[in-house]
Amino acid sequence: MSDILIVDDERDIRELVSDILEDEGFSTRLAGTSDECMAELNSEPPALLILDIWLKDSSMDGIDILKRVKRDNPDVPVVIISGHGNIEIAVAAIKQGAYDFIEKPFNIDQLLVVIRRAMETSRLRRENSSLRRREVSSADMIGESAAFRTMCAQLDKVTKSNGRVMLTGAAGSGKEIAARYIHSKSNRAGGPFVTVSCASIASDRMEEVLFGRETPERGIESGLLEEAHGGVVYFDEVADMPLGTQSKILRVLVDQQFQRVGGTDRVRVDLRVISSTSRDLEAEIEADRFRPELYHRLNVVPIAVPALEERREDIPILVAHFIERFHADQGFPLRDLSEEAAALMQTMEWPGNVRQLRNLIERVLILGDGSGPIEARELPSEGEAQVQDGRIVLSGALATLPLREAREAFEREYLLNQINRFGGNVSRTASFVGMERSALHRKLKSLGVVTSTRAGARVAHFDENIAAGEAP
Repeated sequence: MSDILIVDDERDIRELVSDILEDEGFSTRLAGTSDECMAELNSEPPALLILDIWLKDSSMDGIDILKRVKRDNPDVPVVIISGHGNIEIAVAAIKQGAYDFIEKPFNIDQLLVVIRRAMETSRLRRENSSLRRREVSSADMIGESAAFRTMCAQLDKVTKSNGRVMLTGAAGSGKEIAARYIHSKSNRAGGPFVTVSCASIASDRMEEVLFGRETPERGIESGLLEEAHGGVVYFDEVADMPLGTQSKILRVLVDQQFQRVGGTDRVRVDLRVISSTSRDLEAEIEADRFRPELYHRLNVVPIAVPALEERREDIPILVAHFIERFHADQGFPLRDLSEEAAALMQTMEWPGNVRQLRNLIERVLILGDGSGPIEARELPSEGEAQVQDGRIVLSGALATLPLREAREAFEREYLLNQINRFGGNVSRTASFVGMERSALHRKLKSLGVVTSTRAGARVAHFDENIAAGEAP
């Protein structure tokens, strides 16, 4: 896409402009009617469109073509030319999104200045699109745990369809990365990926941000839905979308078109919609905070994104990935992770999920001495017991219990952490803690530790009834 399409009903004019531009090293295509223009646009969008306002023997005039181009190929700059130029036409063209306006007969030097600027704008837009595609293609999915593999298998099934996907999971678990992964593997990977952060946009501005607006002073200002044309729009935390906007988004999903705020023209968009939420949308519906019709439209393919506690096996792999990324992006040292630090991180609580893990690694790299593996002492001290100078330092709560209860509490928490660290695998846990598998099963039962499947992974938890029933 590096040529210039010249559209003018006067053959002499379009050929003159073509000769001038080709002498300057540009390649050109020519069209004399609106039908020829649309055929050229549909075959290959140009880098720049030079467009006459008045086109004889055509079903569309220049303004109509301009509207179509800004709808279907918004990255293509349009320079309007006219022999009937006046300020009203110039204002109308600029309002509709034209890059500039030149009146015939034009000055060649002026024409070339405008063309060169417009071509530079086109180049920058193509580079931005390329960078967006590269960002999408680098949507890293890192992990090997059963829960992670289950999620990836579901994501792979929806990449080639155009179906709407609802990603559910706790904050920080990686829902946007999953959405970008779907996009990067889809037929729309060459198109934009536009994120709508429903929680951070003020409710009174939501419709302008989504649909854009038209005002006499500023003309057309495109919204996020127009920016996402031909690609994916991602509604992050869709439960926070205002009720009034929800009904309008529902109409967009049905009609694939909308009106800008303050405008009268219908804007058609070709979108794939991916949404995410960390809340229970069915409960939101019961509380009249979310429209059930929109829920059913968005929740065509629900996919759960597992929390970090459900994929503790992946923590060392994620840490290695983050260290490499911080090294490449910020020049932080490449450090390994010691076995003790890995074991500690796999037993820690992660309410902020993968996002919290990433932030912790960044902090360690910033504050660390920059040499050798990351050690357990560099990590935050958490939990009931901490090791200092070879001694176990108990928290106040554990230290006040009788010996038997304290021992049971310690064993229970220790084994819970180890079972979850190894993804619910009792054999690997038994090998690590130095117990026979059958003995570990008996110990787990006596302590009320049971395992269940969640998001494709085995997760251990405490069942007070079992512990009470097995108590001697």
